[in-house]
Amino acid sequence: QVQLQESGPGLAKPSQILSLICTVSGDSITTRYYDWSWIRQPPGKGLEWMGTISNSGNTYYSPSLKSRTSISRDTSKNQFTLQMSSVTPEDTAVYYCARRELGLFFRTYDYWGQGTQVTVSS
Repeated sequence: QVQLQESGPGLAKPSQILSLICTVSGDSITTRYYDWSWIRQPPGKGLEWMGTISNSGNTYYSPSLKSRTSISRDTSKNQFTLQMSSVTPEDTAVYYCARRELGLFFRTYDYWGQGTQVTVSS
């Protein structure tokens, strides 16, 4: 059973750096044909893909967030992290980590964490 769990502070102040960790069990984050993403959902809005780290450590980011978003990993702990700088109240959202299966014809977010609420407020 593949499980992902987000962890980190639920509150952040404007201008601070948001840091979240996704801990993965049941699969290695270095396994081929899967990559690992951060996705968020602001209140009342749809899901927003933030970025992805591949099984080999390559990273890809949403153009709107690239300048202040960084994804990294710790393979010894089977974790990948999200850091976002200069947060504002607009960054308030439920943050999810998810695995994406890189199939021959389809790519699917097949496993998700439960999500963690992050509120940015002074």
